Amino acid sequence: MPAGAAVTAMRAWLARPAIEVAPELLGCVLRRESDDGVVAVRLTEVEAYMGSDDPGSHAYRGRTPRNEVMFGAAGHLYVYFTYGMHFCANVVCGEFGTATAVLLRAGEVIEGAEIAQRRRPAARSPHDLARGPARLTTSLGIAREHNGVDLVGEANELTLRRCAESAELAGRIATGPRVGVAGPGGDGTHYPWRYWIEGDPTVSVYRAHKPRRHRRAAQ
Repeated sequence: MPAGAAVTAMRAWLARPAIEVAPELLGCVLRRESDDGVVAVRLTEVEAYMGSDDPGSHAYRGRTPRNEVMFGAAGHLYVYFTYGMHFCANVVCGEFGTATAVLLRAGEVIEGAEIAQRRRPAARSPHDLARGPARLTTSLGIAREHNGVDLVGEANELTLRRCAESAELAGRIATGPRVGVAGPGGDGTHYPWRYWIEGDPTVSVYRAHKPRRHRRAAQ
């Protein structure tokens, strides 16, 4: 398939609702070229977010300067800063303007492990290098400047590619509540939109949503 046709096909594949794209992203490879060298991560855990239909989505209340990228074309990277210390990366999905996206939660470093280890010196094993959304972005060196990068264009620094394994994983894909996201019942089970490769050692540890405790006003 010619390069231009491959880009068009990849963007069309991503231009579907996030809950359809998310499980099919498992096994895909996110690869980054930098001055340090190449790091590539095989995705093993993701979460779908459904825009205005999803209270857990950054786009639930509409367009803002922060979430602008989510409303654009499928195949771009939405990067946000959280907890004052971490970056998280999402693949924008769906039709233009729908703001659905897939959070990249965990993966296996399959290329450039020594570079990822330098970026994450606290990692105790290769399985820990990209186990968790902040660890994944750190291993790849993804930061604020990558917000809006086109992952499916030609000759880009960051690329997302499907591989043969993705089509063979159907029997190993598990689904459940998203991490730290509540639903109508308070436990997130109403939105079982986290998907992972069952038994893969790089999948992150599940943590249920914990409601914030409000301090009682002084009497």
